[in-house]
Amino acid sequence: MDYKEALEYMESVGFFGSKPGLERIERLCTALGEPQNRLRYIHIAGTNGKGSCAAMLSSVLKAAGYRTGLYTSPYLFRFNERMQINSQQIPDETLAEIVSRIKPIADSMEDDHPTEFELMTAAAFLWFAEENCDIVVLETGLGGRFDATNIIKGPEVSVIMNIGLDHTGVLGDTVEKIACEKAGIIKENRPCVVYEQQASVIDVIKEQCVLKGSELTVSNFSALEQIFDSLDGQAFLYKGTSYALPLLGEHQMKNAAVVIDCVEKLCELGWDISPDALERGLYAVSWPARFEVVSDEPYFVVDGGHNPQCAQTVRDNLLRYFPDKKRVLLVGVLADKDYEGLIRILDEAADMYVCVSPESERALSAAALAEKLSSFGKEVMYFDSIEDGVVAARSAAGEDGMVCAVGSLYMAGPIRAQFGLF
Repeated sequence: MDYKEALEYMESVGFFGSKPGLERIERLCTALGEPQNRLRYIHIAGTNGKGSCAAMLSSVLKAAGYRTGLYTSPYLFRFNERMQINSQQIPDETLAEIVSRIKPIADSMEDDHPTEFELMTAAAFLWFAEENCDIVVLETGLGGRFDATNIIKGPEVSVIMNIGLDHTGVLGDTVEKIACEKAGIIKENRPCVVYEQQASVIDVIKEQCVLKGSELTVSNFSALEQIFDSLDGQAFLYKGTSYALPLLGEHQMKNAAVVIDCVEKLCELGWDISPDALERGLYAVSWPARFEVVSDEPYFVVDGGHNPQCAQTVRDNLLRYFPDKKRVLLVGVLADKDYEGLIRILDEAADMYVCVSPESERALSAAALAEKLSSFGKEVMYFDSIEDGVVAARSAAGEDGMVCAVGSLYMAGPIRAQFGLF
């Protein structure tokens, strides 16, 4: 099996399984020798911010000298982005070799074949274990309680980031129900660090921590103070200590506060992470397509935000960093997302729209999106290709305007590629 065949095999089985539960991934990993039990983890769940948190923690642990695995999803440009060790993606030939070992086991489970995400998760566990990672920063895919990553035993720390309404058909139609699913990653007697948010969500998580005997730390955003902010990055104080961060937006400062609290818990558990390693790791973090400036002629920002909560962050950042510029929004969305809620929020910062379709079978057509956007009373254009949309948006912005591509991570990769970023 070569690399292309490995990807085609995993994609062929589909993302969603026939029923919820961890039985498939447990059976698969048992047959592989339980590689997940040979590793130590930080386990991260949440609606928004979990990828940024994972990237920051990985960068900090690498700066501290640990061989650090990072497991995230989805990817922007290449499948291999989902599995990394010390910022290096899994090699094509290694992924192909691991999938070739997993395939006969998975195919023997004819009664309940593993899903694509379960195959990918098993492959990651196997690679991280065989490469002797000291620790793995493990991001959930969907939810927490029944997510394939949740077959791990006690992580070093469980982290729950900001929770909003997303995947409501699977996780529940209130933030409290969704919080209950996310809190399923909390394990017996293992510390849990939580992004500060509405009281009803914290109460749900607190209840799970009490049941599991897990020490709860809620990050204190009142202890944050921004001391510098520009398109080049930001600096802030948290609990009296200063840090620099290349990621933009107040939300990233809050995400960093969660990371700092998580590192404090790791140190209490005996991990050797110096203040210098923490500072260097935060300063060195890279997490593309999160209000990322990819050009300044004109300014062009790429953000993978795809739900109303993300839209609030993008809107705030557009008004904050580009208050006096014409703001052209290059928008593409998936039909099964709350794109109408997203657009209502983004419209407060939009002067014009250019519509495209993300590279996904679930994408809403550019023409259908343009029809929806026309009701906002602003100029709207649409294009069949993302490439044509980028050209048109840049032209419409002119030298004195800016473009923000937003609506789906599925179009972020192709857009970044047009700027030579992979």
